[in-house]
Amino acid sequence: MTFPHSTLSRRAKTLEVPRPQPRRNGEAMHLLVDSTGLRLCGAGEWLLEKHGAKTRRSWRKLHIGLDAGSGQIVAASLTAKEADDGAEVGSLLDRITGAVASFTGDGGYDQDRVYASVAERSPEAAVIVPPRATAVPSDTAETAPKQRDRHLQHIAEHGRMAWQRASGYTPRARAEAAIGQFKEVVGDGLRSRTDERRATEVDLAVHVLNRMLELGRPNYARTA
Repeated sequence: MTFPHSTLSRRAKTLEVPRPQPRRNGEAMHLLVDSTGLRLCGAGEWLLEKHGAKTRRSWRKLHIGLDAGSGQIVAASLTAKEADDGAEVGSLLDRITGAVASFTGDGGYDQDRVYASVAERSPEAAVIVPPRATAVPSDTAETAPKQRDRHLQHIAEHGRMAWQRASGYTPRARAEAAIGQFKEVVGDGLRSRTDERRATEVDLAVHVLNRMLELGRPNYARTA
């Protein structure tokens, strides 16, 4: 069955894509975050491929939140390419249904507002983000150390590699793998012409990837 492209394009503006469901057991999830760039496909890309013409490529930044337990992408958003990763944390967290036990991201998320956004929504959640090399303890590190102060202390005493193992940082690589899967299966470009429709395009892609993961997961049943 085929549909005119214009019809699909109009539908993308109002299409509601199912969101990932919260965990059935009610447990809080361990959230892994990362971001990547997606190019905007259009007439300029067609000219580049056909005639070798030079054109200024435009991009959007894709931010994802991955449930470390299920492997599913539970939150995704698009921003301008200049957007700071830390500025989008609140938006990602608002898209998640259910509690968060920990938030893990790379050094780009080492920001006070990231800690604040997580604490505002999940006060008991651990923030597992490597402090920058130039990071210094807070003014209350001696009397009332914050999470970041404890990270800095552990790194100072045992080194960064030991901190990664002790803090639970290493699973963050799964978020990178999820982005790699997104680009391999879906592609590294957005074909819609407006940001509203591009957001729907991303939501559809995430839904498809999650469904593929669900169908590929084996089910176990005890036999007599």
